[in-house]
Amino acid sequence: MRMLGAVFASLLIAVPFSGVAQERCDSGERELKFSLVTAVKGHPKGEAALAFATAINRKFQGKYCVVVYGDSELFKDDYTLFEAMKRGEVTFAAPSVDVLNKFTPKSTLFSLPFLFDSPLHALAFTDSDVAQSILADFADDGFHAFGFWSGGMRQMSATVPIRSVRDAEGLTFRVSSDSPVTAAVYEAMGVKTIEMPFAEVYDALASGKVQGQENTWSNIDTRGFYKVQAAVTETNHNYLGYVTLTTTAFLDSLPEAERKVFVDTMRLVSHERNGFAFELNQLSRQAIIEDGGVIISLSKEELAGFRAAFKPVFDRFKGQIGAELVDQAIAINATTKPFE
Repeated sequence: MRMLGAVFASLLIAVPFSGVAQERCDSGERELKFSLVTAVKGHPKGEAALAFATAINRKFQGKYCVVVYGDSELFKDDYTLFEAMKRGEVTFAAPSVDVLNKFTPKSTLFSLPFLFDSPLHALAFTDSDVAQSILADFADDGFHAFGFWSGGMRQMSATVPIRSVRDAEGLTFRVSSDSPVTAAVYEAMGVKTIEMPFAEVYDALASGKVQGQENTWSNIDTRGFYKVQAAVTETNHNYLGYVTLTTTAFLDSLPEAERKVFVDTMRLVSHERNGFAFELNQLSRQAIIEDGGVIISLSKEELAGFRAAFKPVFDRFKGQIGAELVDQAIAINATTKPFE
């Protein structure tokens, strides 16, 4: 891990909020746009998208050119993105699982509190045959879901330090979707929630429109959320993942050999980059500390208080999401070895 940290330390330098992460395409090449809402460099999703673009551009030099657009430069992760993909304006995207419940209610599984013990446990699930049932649901809406990209575990931050469930009572938190599961989690804390696009979160925190948020270390770092919060509490309360998408129309338009290259390249990149997501998040966590950010590490007793408070939420929504699916995720989590 230390060697990986040295290799990827430079990745934590975030690109400006309005930049394309690579040069434009050469004359005669067909540009294939990859739209992200996150930072590109230093972020697990952004780095994975760059790796995919680099591989495809090398294999199809002179014909196709994948360009990665970050920081919501093209679209937010909402219906406008999906409509743009159907119109052919965007070819690839990797939206958060939180905003995909319109395609499959099964994606709400990832909002369940404390379902997975770590990113490794979550990866064991997303790599399983069980998770393929979630991806298959996108076909009915005209999308091809390649697979999952790892974002990491979510932490909480607010304008007050959070060490217990009721410490943030009365505050308003930004959430990424109107998931009833997420709303119920924060109801247990006495917190109100507002659904808000990722690109608007920093300004909302800075202005006081919202007083708290939940996110991965990479997002908290690259967007500077910690700079306008009293502290970040290391809760690891649920998992943020992304689904890599294109349209079935795009894939169907390709010759079979080319289609296979795109699918196989995404599979290989996903396998390689998901392994680096944990490292990038740890580097972001350290970067926050070095920049003077405050991180609260909960004691076993404090963490147990959060788990106990959120357990009724877990039990309430398990059946709505699909008891069999949730039980399969629980079983995979239980049989996955933790980090050494």
